[in-house]
Amino acid sequence: MSTKKPLEGAAIIGQSGGPSAVINASAYGVIKTALESEHITKVYGAFHGIVGVLNDRLMVMDEEDPAELERLLYTPSSALGSCRYKIADPDVDDTDYKRILEVFKKRNIRYFFYNGGNDSMDTCNKINRYMKKVGYECRVFGVPKTIDNDLFGTDHCPGFASAAKYIATSIMEVSRDSNVYDKGMITIVECMGRHAGWLTAASALANLSGEGPDLIYLPETDFDMDDFMDDVIDIYKRYGRCLVAVSEGVHYSDGAFVSEAKTSGTDGFGHAQLGGLAARLASIVKAATGAKVRGIELSLLQRCAAHCASLTDIEESFNAGKVAVESALAGHSGKMVGFTCERVKGYKCKYELFDLEKVANYEKKVPLEWITDDHTNVTDDFIRYCLPLIQGETKLEYENGLPRFARLKQVFAK
Repeated sequence: MSTKKPLEGAAIIGQSGGPSAVINASAYGVIKTALESEHITKVYGAFHGIVGVLNDRLMVMDEEDPAELERLLYTPSSALGSCRYKIADPDVDDTDYKRILEVFKKRNIRYFFYNGGNDSMDTCNKINRYMKKVGYECRVFGVPKTIDNDLFGTDHCPGFASAAKYIATSIMEVSRDSNVYDKGMITIVECMGRHAGWLTAASALANLSGEGPDLIYLPETDFDMDDFMDDVIDIYKRYGRCLVAVSEGVHYSDGAFVSEAKTSGTDGFGHAQLGGLAARLASIVKAATGAKVRGIELSLLQRCAAHCASLTDIEESFNAGKVAVESALAGHSGKMVGFTCERVKGYKCKYELFDLEKVANYEKKVPLEWITDDHTNVTDDFIRYCLPLIQGETKLEYENGLPRFARLKQVFAK
C-alpha cells in the first residue's frame, strides 16, 4: 500500500481507440471522483485523446452541467472524442513527450488517466516512463476499455459484457427471422475480433434460450474451408437451416485472414482493418449448395449498443474510473485498474491494480480448453464465465421515444 501524499494539481482524462457502450461510464467515474477531490484543482477532458493533449485542446469538465455529466453513465461512444495515434518509444523519439510535458507544466497536470484498450495502455506506460525519467511528478493511470476483452491480467474488460449482450440478443433475433419461412436458410453472422474470439463466443449465450448458433468459429484456432463447408452442409441437411457465428479474424493455418481484406488498409496503430468475411463465406456456401444464404456483418452496431447495455458492465466501468482516481490520490502510478472475480458462490468482482508494463501490448485470448475439440463451439466453462457479466438492464433515459444521451457544452481551456 502506498503511503505517498496526494499531489496538488489538475487532472486529465482522455479516451482512445474504438468506442463502446460504457466507456463514458468509466470517464464519469474519473470525472466525478476527481471533481470531488480537494487535491485536484481542475479536471480536463482531452479532446480526441492524446492528440488533444498534444494540441492543448482540453475541455474544462468543471464547467459542465452535473446532470449532463451523470448521463454519461448511459451514453455510448467516446464523449470526449477518441483517436488512434501511436506515440513513439520515448527512448527513440521524445518529440511528442516534450510537448506533453510542456502542456502538463502549463496546466499543472499532476494526474493523467487514459481510458482505452491495449494500445492505450501502451501510451500510458510510455508517458509514465518518460515522466519518471525527466523527474516530473505526475500519477499516470490506465482505465481499461475494450469490447474485444483481450487486455492481459484482468478477468474481463469494461465494454465487453454490453457488446456480448447485444451480440447474443441479435443472434436470437436473427435466429427467429431466419426461421420464419417454410424454406430454411443458411445465415452467417460476422462478429468483431481480430485475434481474440470473445465476442463471437458470446453468441453461444443465445443457446440458453435455444436460439443460438449451430456453429461458432474463433481466431484462436486455424480455419479450414473444407471442414467449414462440411459442417455447414451437414447441419443444413439435418435441420433445413444453419446459423453460423464467425470472428472477423479467423485465419488459415498459414496465418492469412480468410476475409482477404488485407488490402483494405490499416488503422493508426498498424492493425489490419478486417470485414466482409460474412459476405465472402455466404457467397462460397451459396455457390456450393444453391441454398438461400445470407451474410450479416454486425460491424459498428456491436460497439455502442447502449440500449442493450449490461447494468453490471455499466457499474463496473464506473467503478474502474473511480478506483483509478482514488488509487492515484493514494500515491499509485503506472497502473491499470483491473478485475478479479469469483463465480463459485454467486458472482463477486474485486478491483485490483496491474502494472502497465505487464499489460501493455499483451493480448488475452479465449482459452483453448473453452473451445470444443472440433473447433465449432465453446464449452460450458465459457458460459459460466460470461453469463454473470451481462446481468441487469440499463437505466437509459428516453426523450421523444428515443434515448436521451449526454450533451456536453465542450468549454475549452484558454
